[in-house]
Amino acid sequence: MSKIGEYTVLPISIPSTPAYPKRTTQTLYLRPHTPKIPTAHDERSLFVVNVPIDSTVAHLRAVFASLIGAGKVEDVTFEQERKSVVPSREVAVVGNASKKRKRGIKSLEESGGVDLPQIWDRELRRSGSTAVVVLVDAKSAESVLKSVRTLHKSSTKDQGSSWPVWGEGIEGKKNEAPKLGSARYLAHQRLRYPDETVLKMNVDAFMTEFNRKEEEKAKREKRMRNVPDEDGFVTVTRGGRTGPARSEEAEQKKREMEERERKKREELQSAGFYRFQVREQRKAEQGELVRKFEEDRKRVGAMKEKRGRFRPER
Repeated sequence: MSKIGEYTVLPISIPSTPAYPKRTTQTLYLRPHTPKIPTAHDERSLFVVNVPIDSTVAHLRAVFASLIGAGKVEDVTFEQERKSVVPSREVAVVGNASKKRKRGIKSLEESGGVDLPQIWDRELRRSGSTAVVVLVDAKSAESVLKSVRTLHKSSTKDQGSSWPVWGEGIEGKKNEAPKLGSARYLAHQRLRYPDETVLKMNVDAFMTEFNRKEEEKAKREKRMRNVPDEDGFVTVTRGGRTGPARSEEAEQKKREMEERERKKREELQSAGFYRFQVREQRKAEQGELVRKFEEDRKRVGAMKEKRGRFRPER
């Protein structure tokens, strides 16, 4: 079966390992990338589901190279990186600054602008996680899906031996990833207790950045002193005001505030904000009309009664 719904099925062959000495197969599911918020790269991007937990950019590049040839993959973004608040390229560990990785765990603002030492030498993916593969053009993305369908047609003849082999084609120091298994945890134990020199470099860099931001904050607060905002209020900052405002400026601000308040009241009244006051005023006017009507009615009644008692002379 080459398709399940909108997904194209791509089985990959997983070589045996000392932990599991049997060759197995894992299935990737591919479809054109259609995010809720469109981007300029969607037409040449593929959404990949169920990537292996040890996936790296080199692994996926090798898989796609086996389908349509090398040099067609421009970028790979994994699920954790897309869910980050501020994706950014951060340096891995001080002392190994030549290696850069795409990280999205914390922004530079959250981490104080300084990278902290990593305690894992390799990031693993969550089981069943996803990735977005950006190819050089839309034709390459279509070629990947077409190549997978072609492999499905030929798989019945060679019993699936033509499926891409996971990790094949990434040999070399450039794409070499840290080992998994017990070696990963030994490296984790070593990285938890960094060398004193490396630790000192990280602490010094963090404190330097912290002091720089504190100085910027103090300068910004100093500029805010004695500067009224749009409502005429002066922000009180630590250290107090540098001096009293001039009487002319204070008087000018007072007039501006009164003018703004007047305009605001007019706008609110025109918008019907004080409708209850309008209703009360209408009730008072109606009551006044009723009172005058009753007075006029009594006056007319009195005139009629007086006219009824009138006796003309004979």
